[in-house]
Amino acid sequence: MIDTASERHRLADLLVDGGVLKSPGLRRAVETVPRELFLNPGVFLPETGGRWRPVPAVGADPVEWAQIAYDCDTLTTQLDGHLTADQVDDPVTGVPTSSSTTPATVVSMIESLDAQAGHRVLEIGTGTGYSAALMCHHLGEDNVTTIEVDPEVAARADTALETAGYSTWTVTGDGLLGHPRRAPYDRVIATCAIRRIPYTWIQQTNPGGVVLSTVGSWPYGTGLAKVTVGDDGTAEGEIIGCSSFMQARAQAVTPVAGDLSARTAYADSERDTRVSPLVLEDWMPAFLTQLAAPGGQFVRATRSDGTPLLYLFDPERESFAEFIAADKSWTVRQGGPVSLWDDIETALNAWQDAGRPDITTVRLHVDSVCHTYWIGDHPALRWQHCLA
Repeated sequence: MIDTASERHRLADLLVDGGVLKSPGLRRAVETVPRELFLNPGVFLPETGGRWRPVPAVGADPVEWAQIAYDCDTLTTQLDGHLTADQVDDPVTGVPTSSSTTPATVVSMIESLDAQAGHRVLEIGTGTGYSAALMCHHLGEDNVTTIEVDPEVAARADTALETAGYSTWTVTGDGLLGHPRRAPYDRVIATCAIRRIPYTWIQQTNPGGVVLSTVGSWPYGTGLAKVTVGDDGTAEGEIIGCSSFMQARAQAVTPVAGDLSARTAYADSERDTRVSPLVLEDWMPAFLTQLAAPGGQFVRATRSDGTPLLYLFDPERESFAEFIAADKSWTVRQGGPVSLWDDIETALNAWQDAGRPDITTVRLHVDSVCHTYWIGDHPALRWQHCLA
């Protein structure tokens, strides 16, 4: 193992130059915490064809390992909920289920948390433990509690934290429930995406405290929500930027599969669209779609002749919208109790009429029953998601 002090200082310089790293205390943490300790037992690097090349920590070339550890990319550390890089020799396929998030994202989120000396922090999603280590160095190890749902991931993170010299509070469990034994907290930060901010997090946060989490269920089109808890047990804030994380496992969406033609066999209406469904490939329209139809899934497919097909499905409400390309226009077929595209198109039209405001104009209010999102005072840009 080589000394990576120079790489840590170079990383800190890059983050400062990029406008991400601002506080001197957090800079000292970046320069001190060895990221390579939090990558055991190895990583998977992406290759062509959707395959992943395993790079085990043990036996890796020290120079290559240091380069990997201090690259500014997200590094995949687990596939399919169980597979790690030390278990295979050749490239494999699989779905990433745990990772070491890019340092720029980690540091940016900690900076956005506005945590000060003495603040008690709950982290949802320990992952490799690197972000917890940064916060331990920055705030003191006794002020940080971190919870991870995967027992094997949690054990590796706990070992890495101890090796790095941080005996913080590491917990294995469902982070959506928080960790009431150590509550109340001054800050809650989630390193996974969630459909809605659990009210348990609000309950476990002191008045004036901050909850920071990525909201949304699509792999893109999600936003980083920052809310402040009030004296009345509600929380209010805004979306402070775009953000992308793996979905919390307890809220992971099962992708729509099977015979799509059977799912769309019975349409209640058919018309030309007023907005092209291709706008859903852009971040802000995708985010708005999830507000207008929170259970919706966007699915791409092709006919046997190569004709592109696009769908929106809401399995829980047994509703669909099928889009069929015709020259430069699109036809939408809708079926089920909810006219999905009507609701989404109304929101998209209102957003366009309002001048296409960006994601940071979205505000939200959280109480024990409902999440309310809005942009300005336009009634078509207001959405309320309540528990049944």
